[in-house]
Amino acid sequence: MGNPNPLVIDATGRDIHGEAARIREAGPATRVVLPGPGAVEAWAVSSPELLKRLLTDPRVSKDAKQHWPRFIAGEITPEWPLFTWVAVSNMFTAYGADHKRLRTLVAKAFTARRTAALQPRIEEITKELLDRIEAAFGRGETVDLREEFCYPLPIQVISELFGVPEDRRAELRELVDRLFDTSADPGEMTAAYGRLYGVLGELVAAKRESPGDDLTTGLISARDEEGDTRLREQELLDTLVLMISAGHETTVNLLDQAVHALLTHPEQLAHVREGRAGWDDVVEETLRVEAPVASLPLRYAVEDLDLGEFGGPEGVVIGEGEAILAAYAAAGRDPERHGKDADVFDVTRVDKEHLAFGYGVHHCLGAPLGRMEARIALPALFARFPSLELAATGEELGYVESFISNGHRRLPVRRG
Repeated sequence: MGNPNPLVIDATGRDIHGEAARIREAGPATRVVLPGPGAVEAWAVSSPELLKRLLTDPRVSKDAKQHWPRFIAGEITPEWPLFTWVAVSNMFTAYGADHKRLRTLVAKAFTARRTAALQPRIEEITKELLDRIEAAFGRGETVDLREEFCYPLPIQVISELFGVPEDRRAELRELVDRLFDTSADPGEMTAAYGRLYGVLGELVAAKRESPGDDLTTGLISARDEEGDTRLREQELLDTLVLMISAGHETTVNLLDQAVHALLTHPEQLAHVREGRAGWDDVVEETLRVEAPVASLPLRYAVEDLDLGEFGGPEGVVIGEGEAILAAYAAAGRDPERHGKDADVFDVTRVDKEHLAFGYGVHHCLGAPLGRMEARIALPALFARFPSLELAATGEELGYVESFISNGHRRLPVRRG
């Protein structure tokens, strides 16, 4: 690896955009040290064009079991805080034909038609949450919107979609929060994963006993016609971990960041209210400037990759077996792509292209659902409470303790 002084990633995520700026300043691709023991290094790629080329090249893998020598040699152990991110067996970590097989099986259950059919239910849940806020919090009172709105909407949608019983949703939320906490104690993380697999194992057993009109049942029964194969048991559980966790955490952050951006930039909210921009513009600009997933571990070079071949810096080589970190937050604010004001939230910006949902064969299957939830929830919130004001700023809001998940710890607002 080139640079002898790699940037050390902060496990707490206390300054995601400051760190993203430092990553960009070090070059389109730069060495970093990931949180946890063992001085695990990776290449953080922040150039959106370079990142897109790498994400679509067959010489870049997501399968640690095949292509990461440190994992194969047993150097990456469960004590490492990102272990499960690289060790699970689902389409998130699959490569080549194996990825195609897994994604095909999941796509059979998670269809565009099923997603579109959720719109009336999302509208209903949104109204119920707003009714509850209106009843519980009077004018001038403070409500934590992350807790009362941004979180319960996606967790309820994803829980109903997968048939998760209501009495298990609070525990599921707690366990998924632990999954994204990259500063957590390794022992606590391991225990949380054990509980999570226990909950999901019970869910699968219940759906086998009593199938329902839900995605868990769909994943159990999905077959690959070519080989008449189903998801193996571990693949099924790991797929549920992926779909349920990614299926709500990212949308929580999207809603949180969109509300925060509009309340701290009232002129942008005015653009929407006066017809100069639409709610789609709010959603896409939020995804660009506040990527819900700031950095995503990990990919691996299947062979030596000279970045000059990808339009990157000549002579910089990501060596065979070296790890790659997709730095989405850094890429979204790249000034070479978005100009000198790349870090400014501007719903009228013409070019809002981003990589917040990934790119290429690993592009997020749930992106249409996340966008739909935001497009329904945001206008409904601001129509019901047109005079919302942020009731805290900066450090008072806190941050999700994660270099992966980009959100506030709380989002207190006052009803005007």
